[in-house]
Amino acid sequence: MDKTISEKIISEHAGRELKAGDIAVVNVDLVMSHDGTGPLAVSQIKRMGFSGIKNPEKSIFFIDHAAPSPRKELSNSHIVLKEFASQTGSVISDAGEGVCHQILAESYTCPGDIVLGGDSHTCTSGALGAFATGMGSTDIAVGYALARTWLMVPATIKVNFERKINKGVFAKDLIIYLIGKITSDGATYKAFEFGGEVGSMLSMDERFTISNMAVEAGAKTGIFPSDSITKEYLKSEGRGDCFREISADKGAKYEKIMDIDCLLIEPMVSQPHTVDNALPVSNLEKIMVNQVFIGTCTNGRLSDLKIAAEILKNKKVARGVRLIVIPASKDTYLEALKTGILETLIDSGAIVESSGCGPCVGIHQGIPGDGEVCLSTQNRNFKGRMGNPNSFIYLCSPATAAWSAVKGYIADPREVLL
Repeated sequence: MDKTISEKIISEHAGRELKAGDIAVVNVDLVMSHDGTGPLAVSQIKRMGFSGIKNPEKSIFFIDHAAPSPRKELSNSHIVLKEFASQTGSVISDAGEGVCHQILAESYTCPGDIVLGGDSHTCTSGALGAFATGMGSTDIAVGYALARTWLMVPATIKVNFERKINKGVFAKDLIIYLIGKITSDGATYKAFEFGGEVGSMLSMDERFTISNMAVEAGAKTGIFPSDSITKEYLKSEGRGDCFREISADKGAKYEKIMDIDCLLIEPMVSQPHTVDNALPVSNLEKIMVNQVFIGTCTNGRLSDLKIAAEILKNKKVARGVRLIVIPASKDTYLEALKTGILETLIDSGAIVESSGCGPCVGIHQGIPGDGEVCLSTQNRNFKGRMGNPNSFIYLCSPATAAWSAVKGYIADPREVLL
């Protein structure tokens, strides 16, 4: 039977032939949670009477959502994770190391893996050709304890990004455009499989951005085939030996095929309070901004910081605007430091904070005030997402974010990039 990528990976891990709609128990390669979901997973492991963790070296606890901790309660949660990791021999990724999804990509995920995460954006690792998905803390607890899980094989929607990308348009614009078309529940419990003329040429950073936001359309995962671009990325991270080619069979059956003409896509924004409330920046009225945030597991990688620095070089952030920049990992932070990117951003007026999730989850490092507008490169703009239900979040690419920080309102980056 010809298979999609999801059918292939899940069949391999179940030890039998499976198709969309089948339910199976499968072996798991990686399990992770963070300081938001990990303490409950630890509690559930103990409550269910498991004696330990099956594969400690592939079981990771990240301290990234409140790192460093802003409150004693969160500090105590960090203690819980550190003590449990020490007792079980599992991996702890401490404050400052970076966002869980970025560290998984840099150091752990391989093509063909099944990756479970106590976070909905675990699908980011799908960019490496893995079946990566978020689950609740109880399912994650079982994954830690048994290195197994059960799931239904999702039907797949094939998305072909075709033709070419316009100047000033980036991967973030492609995925916002797609979510606007398919809506926030248009792919519920489906797998996205990304490809096409443009899709096959995207860099790994761009693929991570797109896979990261697959869940914003309700998808179970968002997968790119592994190819030469994947291989070079893994080699650059010192993990070339884990590369393998993963692609769908030619006769694979898809629930739907969507061909996206990228020439039709302009710089995009998602308006409050849903990601699918999407439209081109050029269609917006003049929306003044109080805060601009460049970072997160969606757009905190080196190429994202680089394009922001190119736009901000020899310019200043508009008066009254807070520009917050958070590299997604320590490695990204150090590289941006070495190459002068952070110096350029700081000279422009940016505030650069330690690697982690920062204000994206509304705990610290940039909570907006009542009535304030934040333009962010993160993946969600739900009401209250950044810690204040009386504020307004718009989503965009790093280029749009950087140029808007200069202008003081949401502005089209093509004004400076063309």
